[in-house]
Amino acid sequence: MENPEAKTLGVGMVGYAFMGAAHSQGWRTVGSVFDLPARPAMSAVCGRDADAVRAAADRHGWAAAETDWRALIARDDVQVVDVCTPGDSHAEIAIAALEAGKHVLCEKPLANSVAEAEAMVEAARRARERGQVAMVGFNYRRAPAIAYARRMVADGRIGVLRHVRVAYLQDWIVDPDFPLVWRLRREYAGSGALGDLGSHIVDLAQHLAGERLIGVSALTETFIRERPLPAGAVAGLGGAGAGGAARGPVTVDDAALFTGRFGSGAVASFEASRFAAGRKNSLRIELNGDRGSLAFDLERLNELSFHDHTEPAADSGFRRILVTEPEHPYLEAWWPPGHALGYEHTFVHQARDMVFAIADGTGPEPSFEDGLQVQRVLAAVEESAEKSCVYTPVPV
Repeated sequence: MENPEAKTLGVGMVGYAFMGAAHSQGWRTVGSVFDLPARPAMSAVCGRDADAVRAAADRHGWAAAETDWRALIARDDVQVVDVCTPGDSHAEIAIAALEAGKHVLCEKPLANSVAEAEAMVEAARRARERGQVAMVGFNYRRAPAIAYARRMVADGRIGVLRHVRVAYLQDWIVDPDFPLVWRLRREYAGSGALGDLGSHIVDLAQHLAGERLIGVSALTETFIRERPLPAGAVAGLGGAGAGGAARGPVTVDDAALFTGRFGSGAVASFEASRFAAGRKNSLRIELNGDRGSLAFDLERLNELSFHDHTEPAADSGFRRILVTEPEHPYLEAWWPPGHALGYEHTFVHQARDMVFAIADGTGPEPSFEDGLQVQRVLAAVEESAEKSCVYTPVPV
């Protein structure tokens, strides 16, 4: 619960769309749920459209609205800068905020390139010496079931890790007439399903395994290569399609599939697609070890499936763990056992962890270094896909 004696920690957020709304929910709620060492204050939100950002501020509870992120960073009532913009501006905003003495929370993926991510890490390292913290927003780590799964793996419950398999599937661009939004343009998004969804599953796989990937082999595909320009789009992106409608090129992947190897020798498979018809936000991960297996399904957010392979085969099998007990991560502050949490609570937990990291002066997780590691894996996936060879079977 909110501590009236705790000092105020002013938050300024850049970006106010989908992720901005989710982060707003986190900052707005965290102080009423957790006993915090500092009280987050929603000082200001920033966006380029003055009317739209003012409306977002009123709707989500921000005290002020700005149209220039530099002005937001310069505000005396902002100590934390939360970056919720498209990836092409992450590095510039985050580095400027760190150099201005602010703490930074930046949405994933950390950047659009390894070079940008490396520059952000260097800025974060310099800022750390001044007592600042920098965290990347992989919110699924904050699902209590995921946090508990990490604890189980670390405690040896599945033994020596052998396999990880993970898929993140959506279907929101299956329609070929869906417009050419910024997420489908490399200059803004960096990559497509790979960066948007793949960054989450790479982070989750490495986080749960407790080790890093050391090699990948990949393929990617873009199924729809031109799309209608959205209303108000800048001319010159493309030509006219059927019926004379202006269209532009899709410059990112629609799907990415790759295999990987961990340093221990464990192997992994990954699938990220925005063309899985019927799958709205389906994320599933399974880890197999020599003593058991663990599985998580985002559509069953409060549950884990666990198999103890040391039990007699006659009565062993997967069993459900309902992760709603006060002994489970984050849940001591929420509802009685059996009362489930949702997607939005991962952002509340993210805000909680950020506040504690600032107060404790400790390096938050996931750090910018963790974000850079994911960025390097994504770059390796793209390089592997670009250089892959397709072999045609010899006719019999």
